[in-house]
Amino acid sequence: MKEHFIDVLLIEDDRDLALSIAEYLRFEGIRCDHAFNGHNGYNLATKNNYDVILLDLMLPRIDGVTVCQRLRFEGNDTPILMLTAKDTLDDKAVGFEAGTDDYLVKPFAMKELAMRVKALAKRKSGQVKKLCVDDLVFEYKARTVRRAGQEIRLTPTGLLLLDVLMRKSPLVVSKRELEETLWPEDVPDSNNLKVQIYQLRQKIDKPFETKLIETVPGHGFRMIGSK
Repeated sequence: MKEHFIDVLLIEDDRDLALSIAEYLRFEGIRCDHAFNGHNGYNLATKNNYDVILLDLMLPRIDGVTVCQRLRFEGNDTPILMLTAKDTLDDKAVGFEAGTDDYLVKPFAMKELAMRVKALAKRKSGQVKKLCVDDLVFEYKARTVRRAGQEIRLTPTGLLLLDVLMRKSPLVVSKRELEETLWPEDVPDSNNLKVQIYQLRQKIDKPFETKLIETVPGHGFRMIGSK
């Protein structure tokens, strides 16, 4: 059986601490890429796919808050765990406002760090400000959708359906999960989901050459781009 690793990006300027973290996490089945400043860390985060980003708050070149803000603004939904010596509520509020998912104050137990990384690796971040699949962009704050620069108007149900498909992309989302997300109180007739998928395709796929929504027979639907 192929061994499964969790891949994390560690952005930490304290080299001794970084090496200790990487060594411990390796024994927990967690592999680390490492950057010693915010600039290099940001570049690695945008070029590679990670399960979790471990981000120090005080970094040379670009600070951790700015790195986090940029990633979230660009639609990066990798969970971020901030590592910092600052432990006031105001400091934590700044981190969460920037888009971090969790916060760990130095000094911390390595075992706790590993546990939090494993928990975060099971999900996508809910802090993302923008979702992107190819030329389709969903701006959360403005609740606007654009494809190839053209604004697309969707119903609230259509926005929710699009949100699920884009957030899980390129994974398959089951019919049941979609129905329970759209109608959590009372799932209607099964044809309702077919209608919603059809209407969404009419808006975001039909006018364009590349089709993004794909039916996976017997499983559900997924949104997959050409990149």
